[in-house]
Amino acid sequence: MDVDRRTAHVCVRPGRTASVRHARPDSGKKPMKRVFGAVMPALLAAAPAAHAQSVSYDEVLRAAVAGQPQVRAREFELEARRGAADAADELPDPRLRAGVRNLPVTGPDLLDPTMMTMLEVGVEQEIPNLAERRARAGIASADVDFANAQLAHSRHMARLGAGHAWVELAYAQRALLVADEALTEISELVPVARSAVASGSARPGESLEIRRAVLEVEDAKTVIEADREAAQARLARYISAEAPLARGDTPSADVDPQHLRSTLERNPEIILAAAQIQQAQAEIDLARSEKRPDFGVSASYGLRERQFGDVFTVMGSITLPLFGKHRQDPLIAAAEADARAARETREDRLRQLKAQLETDLAAWRSAHRQWQRAREELLPLARDRADLEMASFAAGRAELLDVIDAIKALALLEIEILDREQAAVEAAVKLRLTYTEHAL
Repeated sequence: MDVDRRTAHVCVRPGRTASVRHARPDSGKKPMKRVFGAVMPALLAAAPAAHAQSVSYDEVLRAAVAGQPQVRAREFELEARRGAADAADELPDPRLRAGVRNLPVTGPDLLDPTMMTMLEVGVEQEIPNLAERRARAGIASADVDFANAQLAHSRHMARLGAGHAWVELAYAQRALLVADEALTEISELVPVARSAVASGSARPGESLEIRRAVLEVEDAKTVIEADREAAQARLARYISAEAPLARGDTPSADVDPQHLRSTLERNPEIILAAAQIQQAQAEIDLARSEKRPDFGVSASYGLRERQFGDVFTVMGSITLPLFGKHRQDPLIAAAEADARAARETREDRLRQLKAQLETDLAAWRSAHRQWQRAREELLPLARDRADLEMASFAAGRAELLDVIDAIKALALLEIEILDREQAAVEAAVKLRLTYTEHAL
């Protein structure tokens, strides 16, 4: 392969390994054709994507909150609870009463009902005690707060899911660029291998190694494409777009653990649990109000025979909660038990959230360290190896197979480093969206 090495030019791309091209007598025209041939497939492949919707990370978070059906459902529920709260402490509807009173069915007046019988029309109004009306207003207010907490929680989960899907899509797109660039560089070595085989300086079987390297990179690319399509499908759920594309910078992989710990009390999960405590407390107030008497008032007008004259009646009523030990007290005790259960549930959720935070922080630290180690130590070694193999090949001291293997190894390592970076960024995004970005 000495002849081919002497006629080979080494071209080193920034951030990537060197590529090999043959010098030809008509090199003034051929390179332009090669560039045109390399660029056109990429443009054709990108043409369908030009119609796709590209979104940034912040745009996805805003769209997830605004257009998610689950979020809209919670908004309608909140609207319904607010409407119900307006009438919570109003008096019950009055009751109209009409009928015949004092109609004799036996006795001497059976055939002469005119003296006692009358047509009566009246109205009745129940008046619950003030404590009960306030308790019902408190329940309605607690229901509004709970619906508001549910809405915040739904927005919280939508942002978390959308942010995760966007990060997956962004890194799948970046990994595809790395795989495509590696395939281009390996393909550029095909003329070198063919020339070496034709000159007899290389075995015919060596040309098959190029195809093998291409297949390995293509396998990796196939997996990445599947990940990209899956991420697009998940992201489309939140932004209602077909085949969306990630645009802009990826979120930071850094977090502030101390700040995260200080925000747990305001987490949507805890706010939701606190709203349940408020509902339970309102139920206690309602149960206790049953020990107070309710009132009622009624008025009626009776029509009798003209010679007797009409009559007007006014009546009042009051409930007698005399047997509270067997009626109201058990209901009060049950409501208090529900309130205690709600408080314990909140405490359990807070402890669970604290434990989950520490678990997520440990996962983030591990992913961040692995990414840094690969980026700062493994990647420079792989790039140096590829550059050295290319230089040795150009100087006639290395085989073409060594160059191909170095390019392939570098490409696969870069894809692996992107996977590690993605894991670190996803862990950071999860931490920020789960434990701090709660003001929705």
